[in-house]
Amino acid sequence: MSKLTFLYQMDLPHRAVAVYIYLYDRANKNGECWPSVKTIAGDIKLSPATVRRSIKDLKKAGLIETKQRYREQGGKSSLLFNLKQY
Repeated sequence: MSKLTFLYQMDLPHRAVAVYIYLYDRANKNGECWPSVKTIAGDIKLSPATVRRSIKDLKKAGLIETKQRYREQGGKSSLLFNLKQY
């Protein structure tokens, strides 16, 4: 069985499955990664708005948590994604 079998059995939109697999593929040993929404969108050929909706779907399903990261000067950086099912 695949490590992601649980994902395929959930009632998630295909966009959310694609984003989760993308994050899973890029996560470190702690289940963390920090690609920007723009990077995710470009890599899997979805719009940034669709990626944001997918992130909301995944958070609602309890599969990920996010934390805003900030630059040293105080500006926003990318989100830190923490995969709960890693």
